Amino acid sequence: MDDLIKRAAEDLAAAKNVAALTGAGISVESGIPPFRGKGGIWEKFDPMEFAHIDAFMRDPAKVWNVLISEMKEIVDRAKPNDAHKGLAKLEEWGILKTVITQNVDGLHQMAGNTDVIEFHGTFAWQKCMDCDKRCETSKVEMTQIPPRCDCGGILRPECIFFGEMIPQLHLVRSQKVASQCDIMLVVGTSAVVQPASFMPVISKQSGAKVIEINPEKTPLTGTVSNYLIKGKAGHVMKRIIKEVGLLRDL
Repeated sequence: MDDLIKRAAEDLAAAKNVAALTGAGISVESGIPPFRGKGGIWEKFDPMEFAHIDAFMRDPAKVWNVLISEMKEIVDRAKPNDAHKGLAKLEEWGILKTVITQNVDGLHQMAGNTDVIEFHGTFAWQKCMDCDKRCETSKVEMTQIPPRCDCGGILRPECIFFGEMIPQLHLVRSQKVASQCDIMLVVGTSAVVQPASFMPVISKQSGAKVIEINPEKTPLTGTVSNYLIKGKAGHVMKRIIKEVGLLRDL
């Protein structure tokens, strides 16, 4: 593992345009459960009953009471971990240009990344369904369910519900970023949810190196990724950042 950490640091320090693709695994260490898999949110809630746009439109109070209020509590408590901070540091150094994330928690922006493509939208912000005014989720008063805007309209999260399309702009921009980077850093994603999981493939086909940081192998391992550093995102990123810092001081 030490050799791979050094190899990643050398690759990143020499790169001019790095992009990152992140998934639930990067935010688990901040106390945010994944949606899918063991211990995931969809084990607790039926997504078709509580996370489909039709369910929200039919009964927003029910969805707010059960799913959104719990998500709000989780996101309100969450803070960026070493993996988020590491990606922000890479941007500060001018190495990382863009983060493409499948997460909806807003932790990349909280850590300091400024160009974040949120494939599935964000739970960190709410939008009025009548006047489109935005409000930070952490500032939403829960005295009334569903919470309402000053205009009286119902607030909804800016994340993508089941039954809604990923914004075309996000898809087009992600494809462009993936095709133009010289390194794609894949952090904490199982790489099974399309279309986000196809971004490293685009990078590889465009001649970029793909570096994977995950606890386990994924469909990218050994075929798309040049190498896999097995481990928790925060621990691995902290070590890589330390090595990149040493190389920059030389």
